[in-house]
Amino acid sequence: MKNRQFTFQKALVTGGGGFIGSHLVEKLLDLNVQVICLDNFSVGKRENIESFKDHKLLKVVQADVTKFDDILPCFQGVDIVFHQAVSKNTVSLKNPIRDLRVNAEGTFNVLEASRIHGVKKIVHASTGSVYGEPVYFPEDEKHPTNPVSFYGTSKLAAEKYCLVFRQLYNMDISILRYFHVYGPRQDDSDVGGVVPIFIRRVLNDLPPIIYGDGTQLRSFTYVEDVVKANLLVAAEPKTKGEIYNCASGLKVTIQQLADLILKKLHKEYLKVQYSDWKPGDIKYFDIDNRKIKDIGMEFEWDLEKGIDSTIQWMIQKKGY
Repeated sequence: MKNRQFTFQKALVTGGGGFIGSHLVEKLLDLNVQVICLDNFSVGKRENIESFKDHKLLKVVQADVTKFDDILPCFQGVDIVFHQAVSKNTVSLKNPIRDLRVNAEGTFNVLEASRIHGVKKIVHASTGSVYGEPVYFPEDEKHPTNPVSFYGTSKLAAEKYCLVFRQLYNMDISILRYFHVYGPRQDDSDVGGVVPIFIRRVLNDLPPIIYGDGTQLRSFTYVEDVVKANLLVAAEPKTKGEIYNCASGLKVTIQQLADLILKKLHKEYLKVQYSDWKPGDIKYFDIDNRKIKDIGMEFEWDLEKGIDSTIQWMIQKKGY
């Protein structure tokens, strides 16, 4: 951050062993912030924090946000909470009760623990899935919220809890709605993100599989820009009680993404395969990010640069 100073001394990151959470933990440590990384490591991975797990300012706590008594002591003395713990969209159909408990009940527990211990600021990670099918473009923060998935519904419930805590207790809470975040450390299994899945398959000489016809439009955002947005919202007083779309604004079809990865890895001979649409899949995203840009956010990573970085990491870490 160039223009705003991060003044919080002790931070707690729920889901700190996850894809985005681990990047956030690492950045906070670079800023000499004392960090509690709270994760039950069911989705997050210890390998994500391996390179900095012994940092003198880091404390790693294995606990589940759905178990209030277990997490409550972790909030003592904490200045700011970055609530990144989440049930993944790709598994919500298989276990919607767990999805509800993590995303809604878990968020309630984080808010209540923050209230009890007097946390000064909470940045809550939400999702563009709360919008559901678009009714107008580009989608701004005032767009109707009509989710079409269990995941979007539970995350919308989490947002509502944030707003109620804000209203009842005057807590300083900001909400970031993520869209198609990608980068190093993202899960490349079949329930992971589309970018690392495509890269993994192509590195293994397998064609990308597109669910649908490839025309679905996405706004991919590199993970370092998402971390930057979290820190900006945390440091800017005017963000209290506000919701922001956290998206690069880039418009890329899934077909274009697959073609780019094939080109980057010099494997255009692999022909894309197509399969049935996934249930609840939103076909088009065109995101209005002017609100977060108005407080000084600049998205620095274009898709080609981000894909290059992700490929390099996967080759280095995964041994392809």
